[in-house]
Amino acid sequence: MKSRVSPLTLRRIEAFKRNRRGFWALWIFLALFVITLFAELVANDRPVVVSYDGQLYWPIVKDYPEVTFGGDFLTYTDYRDPYMAEKIAEKGWALWPPVRHNYQSISTELLRPHPAPPSAENLLGTDDQGRDVLARLIYGLRLSILFGLALTLVSTVIGVAAGAVQGYFGGRVDMVGQRFLEIWGGLPQLLILIIVASMIRPGFWTLLGVLVLFSWTSLVGVVRAEFLRARNFDYVRAAKALGMSDARVMVRHVLPNAMVATLTFMPFILNGSVVSLTALDFLGLGLPPGSPSLGDLLAQGKANLQAPWLGLTGFIVVAALLSLLVFVGEAVRDAFDPRKTNL
Repeated sequence: MKSRVSPLTLRRIEAFKRNRRGFWALWIFLALFVITLFAELVANDRPVVVSYDGQLYWPIVKDYPEVTFGGDFLTYTDYRDPYMAEKIAEKGWALWPPVRHNYQSISTELLRPHPAPPSAENLLGTDDQGRDVLARLIYGLRLSILFGLALTLVSTVIGVAAGAVQGYFGGRVDMVGQRFLEIWGGLPQLLILIIVASMIRPGFWTLLGVLVLFSWTSLVGVVRAEFLRARNFDYVRAAKALGMSDARVMVRHVLPNAMVATLTFMPFILNGSVVSLTALDFLGLGLPPGSPSLGDLLAQGKANLQAPWLGLTGFIVVAALLSLLVFVGEAVRDAFDPRKTNL
């Protein structure tokens, strides 16, 4: 059976693979994303599954009272309580995640004040509220990556659509669009975020909506230039002469050429999206207090200089994540570079 992949696509894949740094960075990033995507199975303060008295229970998805496992109260089970752990061990067993903490659980068994340094119980130590740093790091990575992907996707759709309309129709439409972009780009983004944070409670979707208002402009210029260049090509004129609608010409004939530049910029847009959320959380304008966040970890490192593991952990993780995205972006850029795909 013949492959349906075009020779050009195969050459681009080979060019991407030749950039070894970007190729391995992509696999490392995907591995981190998959691990953090299932954070509840990696770091949790309750077992994945409990076998008690011949029956299976799934605490990771459902709460059970203590009396279910031979306890004394109808309150939800604290599986890290030595008394309940002994009760479960008498008639069964419990399968725990590798890290027995989630981003909210507090380590009360430590004899040292918080923030506590790394130990066997808390591999990266605890923060100033006694929460496990490794667990918060895992959940914070997931939140940052998902937020960055959502912001990149929404911004790309809006930016490509706006640039396509400006470039394809040109004239007055392009002039009005350019003047609007100049005014819109001059608005103080940080001031607007402060105003929004004072009026409504910041959250994932609130921040996403506010940041989309400013991030969609990054791709307009690139897409607009591609459509301005391609709208006078012979195949576009032929399609219009045959009666094809403008929308269909834009989507089927011009947009594929513009997507080359768009795909090249997307890893860098994702990088900027992660930085935006981290910076807002560091300044206290981001997610609600208590949310797992890389910016919150950096802020705790700044506020607790006597606990260097907080600042170092946040810095190393943020730097590594952004470096991986930059390396992937460079490899994607090489893959779409005609000078390297024609080798």
